[in-house]
Amino acid sequence: MISILTTGGTIDKIYFDAKSDFEIGDTLLPELLAEANIHDGYSLREVVRKDSLEMTDDDRQAITEAVNQTSAQRVLITHGTDTMALTAQSLKSVSGKTIVLFGAMQPARMRRSDAVFNLGFAWAAVNLLPEGVYVAMNGEVFEAGAVRKNLQAKRFEKA
Repeated sequence: MISILTTGGTIDKIYFDAKSDFEIGDTLLPELLAEANIHDGYSLREVVRKDSLEMTDDDRQAITEAVNQTSAQRVLITHGTDTMALTAQSLKSVSGKTIVLFGAMQPARMRRSDAVFNLGFAWAAVNLLPEGVYVAMNGEVFEAGAVRKNLQAKRFEKA
């Protein structure tokens, strides 16, 4: 069983035309999982619903507590890309679990989103990696504490 925790971020953003702005909406994870042909073997829980730039230390603590509370040894966490590396670093205090954070550079609701690919890649990673905390984005896996987002290149890389 894999525990999937959602925290918001770009993957769950919705565009509001009247406001000309994006906001975090209900998660699309059930739909994305079905699209990736993943139908069972997981539980889903929303922990936070925020843009990662708005995440606080209290939010990271809530995520850590949710990871510690689940009986699952393998945990996937959706997360906004801007502070994903920071949250991954904060989860290094958790032991006995394989934790993989992932997200999307474009909202899942957009036609050219990387969300389904990143979900499938993260699903494989959480099943194959040893105990630890990782970021899985765009076909690469990085250990917590050794990753950063390159804003100009719009990708993650070793720190």
